[in-house]
Amino acid sequence: MYVDYIDTPLGVFEFQASDIGITQAIFSGEKKIPVNPNAITDCCKRQLEEYFSRQRQVFDVPLDPLGTEFQKSVWLCLSKIEFGEVRSYLDIAKMVNRPKGSQAVGGANGRNPISIIVPCHRVIGSTGALTGYAGGIERKLWLLKHEGVEIKNSKQNQQLDLLNVVHTRQGKTEFLN
Repeated sequence: MYVDYIDTPLGVFEFQASDIGITQAIFSGEKKIPVNPNAITDCCKRQLEEYFSRQRQVFDVPLDPLGTEFQKSVWLCLSKIEFGEVRSYLDIAKMVNRPKGSQAVGGANGRNPISIIVPCHRVIGSTGALTGYAGGIERKLWLLKHEGVEIKNSKQNQQLDLLNVVHTRQGKTEFLN
């Protein structure tokens, strides 16, 4: 396993790779394992730095996510959502030919092991409301604003505090190393 980190405005971001591609990219909070880079993690690090400095909108680092066939089909659809755009869970369910599968899509979306690069933050509720995000809803709001997405102002959004999540490990990723 190869691993490296970058510091972001949203906290420490960890990415791991196999010899084939990135297997995991998450906000790691305080948890760190020893750095062991390879060419793929070096590419990922450069592309993430470019994304956060507004110099990159599309990632082309090779990926090697671990998941079920359904999860991988959802993650592939997520990868097709362009920078600055959003889709609903229903939109993704239709894309994977499960028009009544919004909840299943939400489950797969929440278990996406490759945050930002596979942009699960670009999925919102069909009403336009922000919904859960494994990295914390504060991070999701920041990422969408970073990409220029107009988000409906709400009492919930006004109460979000980015500083509360910057040092926390991304949720729903306890099963990952």
